[in-house]
Amino acid sequence: MQREQISVFDMFKIGIGPSSSHTLGPWRAAQQFVQSLEQQGVLPLVQQVKILLYGSLAKTGVGHGTDIAILLGLSGDDPVTFEVDQVTPKIAHIKSSHQLILGGVLPISFYAEDDLLFLFNESLPYHPNAVTFQAFLSNGKAVSETYYSIGGGFVVKDGASGPAKAEVDLPFPIDTASDLLHWCIKTGLRISEVVAENELAWRSEQETRTGALNIFRALKECIYRGCHTTGQLPGGLNVARRAAKLNARLIGNNKYSNYDEWVAAIRNTGDSFKNTLDWVSCFALAVNEENASFGRVVTAPTNGAAGVIPAVLQYYIAFCEGNTEQKIINFLFTASEIGSIFKKGATISAAMGGCQAEIGVSSAMAAAALTECMGGTQRQVLMAAEIAMEHHLGLTCDPIGGLVQVPCIERNTMGAIKAITASQLALQSNPEKAKVSLDAVVKTMWQTALDMNSKYKETSDGGLAINIPISLPEC
Repeated sequence: MQREQISVFDMFKIGIGPSSSHTLGPWRAAQQFVQSLEQQGVLPLVQQVKILLYGSLAKTGVGHGTDIAILLGLSGDDPVTFEVDQVTPKIAHIKSSHQLILGGVLPISFYAEDDLLFLFNESLPYHPNAVTFQAFLSNGKAVSETYYSIGGGFVVKDGASGPAKAEVDLPFPIDTASDLLHWCIKTGLRISEVVAENELAWRSEQETRTGALNIFRALKECIYRGCHTTGQLPGGLNVARRAAKLNARLIGNNKYSNYDEWVAAIRNTGDSFKNTLDWVSCFALAVNEENASFGRVVTAPTNGAAGVIPAVLQYYIAFCEGNTEQKIINFLFTASEIGSIFKKGATISAAMGGCQAEIGVSSAMAAAALTECMGGTQRQVLMAAEIAMEHHLGLTCDPIGGLVQVPCIERNTMGAIKAITASQLALQSNPEKAKVSLDAVVKTMWQTALDMNSKYKETSDGGLAINIPISLPEC
């Protein structure tokens, strides 16, 4: 049996909000379906396409932009490069013209109300996030393929044999935290150094470094943009953006022309507890307000939890002397390894595990990364991740109106603050005396996910989603 091998760039993916499992994953699935039609040589024969959404993709698909993502994916657009301000006009054109350019090359008739179906009461057994694509051909035949969006933008094709990418020879194969600690003890390497060595199995050191800095560029651009954009979020809840107003209150109404000037100004506001707390919240709000507005974000490890890691990283940069390329890369490397351990041992999909699988995992990733970069030992890094997740166990996913807004946006601020607290606790503790290991909390999280009622797993069938009227003007 092949082991799951996860790169830094599997955990951190540049894309468009609001959801990695409901937007990015279905987008990728649509692209893969078009590629499959091309490989089979039947793309020119397609006359009609139907899309069937099941389970959680059906129940919260509209609020998460699943339909939008699929239409863009079928049209040949890519979430990494597609201009975010073109999302709304392109979808409007597809729906008004009743025409979709399949793969960007083949015009076909498309009526969204008939050809894109939300099957609210049907689910497929493998995973709650399922989509089936059906292509009807001019020769009377049809091609049908089903894909599962399993969280964090990862996609699995039904019936596919083997992993999506070829297995490589990793110098340090890791499935659990115990595996990771074993290699650290054996080699004396820090966690970020172990990750760096494994990444060499996929690409050169320079390519990995360039890719990591590209991820950071997307993160900082998202934070900066979110901290300087006002207005209301789309979707009908009439939630007002708060990050820009908070930024202006904290820094004054001074205008800064770029990110670096802005960060320097943040440092000058002081490092009191209240000020730092406000800034961390501001950073997290900024990212997830961008995410809710179909902005460009980085799955970290998901879109719904995309604000936690950037907020903690920005805290490290602004208040802890972390503003060097190597320190930022070390932060991202450490975070990615912790995220991969949760994905292998449990889940990063809210549709499978509730919000503990998203905010909880991102908080654990951020706590570990900060601890590594603040000089913690390998055991303290794992302890920080454990503490952060331990205090997210059982967290449900109950988005009001199926939108990644309430309570999702504020939960990112909570996850970020918990990550910093977990890091501080670990740095001041002796991990040899810890009662709970990271592997134990990963196992517990998965058991909790299995026991959790489905109405608390991104279906909007329970919790706040059914107790708050969607006409509420403020969150």
